[in-house]
This record gives sequence, C-alpha cells and structure tokens, in this order.
Amino acid sequence: MHPDIHSNTNTKTIKKIYIPVSTKFWLSHFIAFLWMCFSIYISMPWLKDLSSIISFPFALLIIIGISYIPGYMNAFLVASLVFDRQPPFKNEFSTDSVTVLIAAYNEEEKIFNTLRYLSKQDYKGKITTMIIDNGSTDNTVSEILKAKQELDLDIAIFHEEHPGKFHALNKGLQYVTTPYVITLDADTLLHPSAIRYIVARIKSSSEEICAVAGSILVKNSRDNIWTKIQEWDYFLGIASIKRLQGLYQGTLVAQGAYSIYKTSCLKEIGGWPNAIGEDIVLTWRLLQKGWKVYFEPLAVAFTEVPTSLKHFVRQRSRWARGMIEGLKEIKPWEQPQLYTKYLTFINLIMPYLDFAYTFFWIPGLVLAWFGYYWIVGPMTLLVLPLTLISYSFLYFFQKKYVFTSLHLKVRKNFLGFLLFVLFYQMIMSPVSTYGYIQEVFKLQRIWK
Repeated sequence: MHPDIHSNTNTKTIKKIYIPVSTKFWLSHFIAFLWMCFSIYISMPWLKDLSSIISFPFALLIIIGISYIPGYMNAFLVASLVFDRQPPFKNEFSTDSVTVLIAAYNEEEKIFNTLRYLSKQDYKGKITTMIIDNGSTDNTVSEILKAKQELDLDIAIFHEEHPGKFHALNKGLQYVTTPYVITLDADTLLHPSAIRYIVARIKSSSEEICAVAGSILVKNSRDNIWTKIQEWDYFLGIASIKRLQGLYQGTLVAQGAYSIYKTSCLKEIGGWPNAIGEDIVLTWRLLQKGWKVYFEPLAVAFTEVPTSLKHFVRQRSRWARGMIEGLKEIKPWEQPQLYTKYLTFINLIMPYLDFAYTFFWIPGLVLAWFGYYWIVGPMTLLVLPLTLISYSFLYFFQKKYVFTSLHLKVRKNFLGFLLFVLFYQMIMSPVSTYGYIQEVFKLQRIWK
C-alpha cells in the first residue's frame, strides 16, 4: 500500500484521506450506538412479551446479554474493519539479529519439521534459535540434535526441569542478547516470509510498540470436520478480533505460538508470569506499562488445532481461564491508554455474555424449536447479518491482502464455514463458561 496515488496523465497527486485512530474509534462507537438504538426500538414487542412471562428486570437482563451488547460489539467491529488501513512498512527488509525461543515438551514428532520451516526463512538478518527442553521423556532432544546437524540453523539447546512453559521461556530469555525475541510453538510452521514481515512491522512502528502478534492459521484443517470448523475460527473470527485490537494499538494477546517482542521490554517486566494464560498476562503487563502491541496479518504461521472435542475444551477453557487471570491482576481501569481500557473492558463483560448465551440463548433455541419464541425469535437474528458482513470484509481482506501477497490459496471448505456460523458459538460459550468456573474454584490446570 502507498500513501499517495500518482496520476499518469498529470502531475497532480491525489492524497488518500487520513483518518486519525481516535476519530475511527469514536466514529465506530457512534455507528454501533445507532445500531443498538435501532435494535432497542424494534425489540420493544419482544421485551414486552418476555416481561409478561418473567419479571421485567430479568427479561431486560436476558435481552441485553443475547442481543443488545453482542449487536453493539458486532457493529463496532464492522465499522472498525471498514476504517482499518494497515500502514505501509518503512523497511520491509530489515537485517537486525533476532532470537527465536521454542519451549518443547515431548515434541519428537513435530520439532524437526518446525525447525525445517524455520531454516527456510527469507529473512536476511541473523536468526539464533534457542530451544528449551522442558523435561521431555521422548526423543525430542535427539530430533533437535538431528536438526542442528542437518539444517542451516544456529541452534542452542537448554534444559529446564521445572514444568511449565513460562519456566522454559524465562530460562531461554536469560541468554537472549538480540534486540528482538520471537516465540514459536514447537508444532507451528512459519511461512517463508513470516519473520521478515513481523520484524518489518515492529521496526516500522513507533517507539511505544513493544510487541507484534503474528497471524496464526490452521495447518491440519483436513483432519476432520472439527478442524475444518476451527479453520474458519482462525481465518475469520480470531483474525477479525486481532485486526480490531491492532487498529487501536492494543492487541490483547501477543500469543506465544508466534509473536515478536522487544527484549528489553520483556526483561523489564520480569519475563513470562506463572499463569495458565502466560501470554495473556504477559501482554497485559506490557500494555499496563503504557507500551503498545500491534498485529501483522502478513506474518503468517500455521499451527495444529485440537482434533477432538475433549482437547478443544481443554484448550479453550484454558484460554478463558487466562483471560480471568489477566483481569484479576490488571483491571481495565488500570490500563493507561483509552483504547486498551475499552478492549479489556470487553473482556470484563465476556463472562456475562457467555453465561447469557449458555443459559438463556441455547435453552431459548430449544424452546423456539417447539414453537415458544419467548427468548429466541426474529429479533435475535439481527446479529447474524452483522456477523456475515464482518466475516465478508475480513474474508476479502485475507484473500486479497494476505493470501494473494503470500501466494497462498484459500481452501474450499463451505461445510466448515456453515457449521462455524450456525453452531460454533453454541460450543464456545459453554466451554468458556466452564473455563471461568475452573478459575473461580482454582481447579487443576491442564495444559494439553
């Protein structure tokens, strides 16, 4: 992208209209507010009918949770995506030295392939790879030694016997001397230009930028219908939230699977915390310092997603617990920047929305199946058009700006998309609610 468009027929330069981030923020809120006002107006009969069955306050509480707030948030997302313009790189071909940290526990089947893809990066700067074996009991170390011998990589191996990814990453951080450090999961494959683009983004940003989250996509979507559904979650759902947060300079999770950080910032806050959502709490600590976190859609990595419902529940309930850990440590009003206050406040009300969806919307859908439209009815469908619009914007952005630029193709997966749009939230909200309950009662942590 270029800031100016030059005419071939004359010397006039037509400048693109620049809209400040603050203007985009408040204008998107205004559009979302208008949508919510419209929703409230046309939902009056619904509210009246539901109030005749249960009390008015309880009826209002239900409708706020399953319609008004989700509608507002979707409208804000759509408006923000319309205004979003990824700033150009100042230098796409940086040569700064970087360190890649990989925490590995029993990854003998995947670690070599991860390193093979890492060795094929088109980045011209020096890449030092530090792998921290976190007490593996299989042949992980042997596979790392094999990669060190066969691949064109500068690999150093460290051992950390204390279990926990945060222990392993902090062990590696002690030995990092480069200005930037990248975290990479042991089962995640990098696109050949992934490091070049993520370094270019952090180098092209202002001094307040302390981290950039990479774009995570699914590599095992062909395994079964469950992974096909998750492919759309990463491609559309998670990516849209990341773009929204990146626009407002407060990406809430620089995920450990693939992100870059300024080494000095990591060391200043003491590295990764002892938390089940260590990357969430880490990011919020960075934001609390007044620093900013971006998202780079061109810095693509491919990860394996759970192939069974059991492992999916463990993963997403763990993410929900991590969000609660972050909220308990750093309240939204304690964040120094307005945008970050708002983005973390959304997380503060997510438990209420997931609870409402789980215990009101899903039972209401069952009632609607038998002809009782007390909770779920035509008014609730107002959220669906906005959802489809936001996904359409993101689909065309991902396809044109990301996939075409990286010479990738979007897989044909209509069934997965249909199931994702219609049923995915029916699973996600109960799973997230389960994660919140786990954290409240401090149940045993399960990483895998």
